[in-house]
Amino acid sequence: MTVRNRGALAAIAAGAAALTVATLVACGSQPAEDVGGDEAAALASSTPAATPTAAATGDASVPVGAGTLPADDKPVPPVRLRIPPIGVTASVNPVGINERTDEFEVPPSVDQVGWYRYGPGLEAAVGSVVIAGHVDSADQGKGAFFRLRELDRGDTLTATGSDGKELRYRVVAREEYTKTKIPLERYFARDGKPRLTLITCGGPFDARTRHYRDNIVVTAVPA
Repeated sequence: MTVRNRGALAAIAAGAAALTVATLVACGSQPAEDVGGDEAAALASSTPAATPTAAATGDASVPVGAGTLPADDKPVPPVRLRIPPIGVTASVNPVGINERTDEFEVPPSVDQVGWYRYGPGLEAAVGSVVIAGHVDSADQGKGAFFRLRELDRGDTLTATGSDGKELRYRVVAREEYTKTKIPLERYFARDGKPRLTLITCGGPFDARTRHYRDNIVVTAVPA
């Protein structure tokens, strides 16, 4: 998952370790039809006033504020994610932006996923909790989110917080976007109704650029 910083820029290409994407298959080139897009959009109550637009490089911009959260803001990070319908049990690590590369730091081990620590935690009553994971790696094989595109409305998953509490979510939407067109202000918003956003790569793999073309986004709400 690539995020560049302007603020922080993301092509969210969660394809392989250290965001050097290498393919096993052209995963998700023929995805199931998108479902629940209107419901996912309705969960966001507003759009940030100054949302960056796609950069000339073709990447999209993640609306990120200062890299330090307020001192009294104590989010509960997710530490474990279980998605029974697609056989996922994964550790969740807090991640941010790599200062050297300006990339979103998805954990290098493809069997782990990353929680965007500059967004809401599991205790939040508003906003989007973002977890991103790899789809695959030429070196490590299938990633934790290899089958993310198979999730459908009504499927359930569980996120466990650092406080030991388990929160159950229900999938309401599954969408695929060309990376330059994904509405990141919606999925990284710190306002709107509470929701969990899962992101990985999808679509055909470009051997020349070593990147997938698309992003798969799954939205879930507290069950």
